[in-house]
Amino acid sequence: MKRLTLTFDNGPVPGSTERILRALDERDLPATFFMVGQHVTHPAGRTTAQRVKDAGHAIGNHTTSHTEPLGISGTEARVRAEIGGAHAALQDLLGAELLFRPNGRGVLGPHLLSEPAVAFLTTHQYTVVTWNAVPREWEAPSDSWVARAHRAIEDQDWTVLVLHDHHHQAIDQLPAFLESVLARDIEIRPDFPVDCVPIRRGSIQWAIDRLTTGSGIQNTP
Repeated sequence: MKRLTLTFDNGPVPGSTERILRALDERDLPATFFMVGQHVTHPAGRTTAQRVKDAGHAIGNHTTSHTEPLGISGTEARVRAEIGGAHAALQDLLGAELLFRPNGRGVLGPHLLSEPAVAFLTTHQYTVVTWNAVPREWEAPSDSWVARAHRAIEDQDWTVLVLHDHHHQAIDQLPAFLESVLARDIEIRPDFPVDCVPIRRGSIQWAIDRLTTGSGIQNTP
């Protein structure tokens, strides 16, 4: 059976995130929302984030500002501001397992993390979650992402799909997409495959140097 994990990045976005929640709730489906810390500092964003938590979905850290990737500009000070700052904003919303998704502009590579970022994440026992499908729902026409998402699911056993809270028009297609996935008897689950989790609870799982600028990272089996 094919497996699919749904993730939503860059929120919370009041109004838009609630539409995602309705689509998930109507089908009793789990998802993980990787949130930008500065969005939660606004009262409306905080209310929306709380709705995500109350609905039973996992919430992860997606940096404070979602600007330049940490592998490009990831000094100790910036890591503390981006990961630590987001943690401070989100801490009462996070689960027992601290989840972090780096900003990679939709592409995996050594621009995702710096050595100070890896040190921070391991010291604070974070689980780092990447992805293996970004259907680019920001591209026109707004429904074109659906076919790309289905191709990704077809091409691999377990897909970690990245969608975004702030692409309002693309969310119009979300209910129909979910229905089509369910009709194909694809298992939608809340956890992540090993190859999308380079760090789990602070322990490096595989060759993190592929995602890290610099050459001093020590890997564990």
